[in-house]
Amino acid sequence: MSSAVDWALAERVAIKIATRGEVVDDYALAKMSEDFEHMTPRAEKLVGEETGLWSLQGEARSRLVGRPDWIRANIASFQRLLAPVVGKLDDMSDGPVSKVAGRFAGAEVGAVLGWMSTRVLGQYDLLLTEDENPEDQDMVYYVGPNVLALERRNGFRGDQFRLWLALHETTHRAQFTGVPWLRDYFVSLVNETLDNVDPDPGRFLAVAKEVVEAKRNGEDPMANGGLPALIAGPEQKLVLDKIAGMMSLLEGHGDVTMDRAGIGIVTDAEHFASTLRTRRESAKGLTRIVQRLVGLEAKLNQYAAGEAFIAYVEENGGGKHVLDHAWSSADSLPTIEEIREPQLWLDRTAARAA
Repeated sequence: MSSAVDWALAERVAIKIATRGEVVDDYALAKMSEDFEHMTPRAEKLVGEETGLWSLQGEARSRLVGRPDWIRANIASFQRLLAPVVGKLDDMSDGPVSKVAGRFAGAEVGAVLGWMSTRVLGQYDLLLTEDENPEDQDMVYYVGPNVLALERRNGFRGDQFRLWLALHETTHRAQFTGVPWLRDYFVSLVNETLDNVDPDPGRFLAVAKEVVEAKRNGEDPMANGGLPALIAGPEQKLVLDKIAGMMSLLEGHGDVTMDRAGIGIVTDAEHFASTLRTRRESAKGLTRIVQRLVGLEAKLNQYAAGEAFIAYVEENGGGKHVLDHAWSSADSLPTIEEIREPQLWLDRTAARAA
């Protein structure tokens, strides 16, 4: 039976794109795997001491992967998450959609994943499912060829950069496993967004008109989340705003923590941060276009917005402990408006505490 997305084609296209220019040095990657194996739990301990967030699921585990393995893992996640949307598309066609449409969608998904696999350095796998081996879940992934290429290109010290990177990824694990409600809340928001997807082709025509009108008015229609935000309906946009506020906090908190937890240990942290910031901001040509279309540019902006929010809250709210309020409940998370205007969050949480 055909499907709205030809996942097998998506995998083939992604891997073909990903393996161009992939650095495969078996000896160096084996050493890197060993490094991450002991650096990841060490980093998690440093993160816990800095943030007070300790995992409730035991010690962090790492897995070094190549680009193809990263692609396969993410396709499996996409298949689970997008099942409701694919089902709606199949239903609209009075049965499985045409093979041609499925292949077209598969090629598009593959192209995006293939491109992303050349950029990502690490990722915490926060999705837990009952139908998979527990040993393959709750894992901190590192894309070895990308890490190795970046280290060599910029002359990074491997022992320093790998620990610094592990600090960021284990901060995300500490967030999702040290705050008991956060993982389920995040997954519920994602599911709510997908459940409300309206695959009506008329919506895409309306979006096209909105883009043209925005361009005429000198506005940037892709600035607030790329194509996904543009095609979202009113209910979805409310949920996407909640996700944006939460992710800005989590990404900013990840960057702040990786620097603070490594003080006196990762002496090259400032150099690493500056290099990666330049890497994020210097995208041009096709890379810049893809970033904007898939909403990655908006995600990259979340790092800066989240860091600015944390800096303001700590300076004007009474120190680092003030941020602990954000982890108390879903209602205490900052909205996207509060990320942009942190005093609103301080006022709201202070009023609630009073």
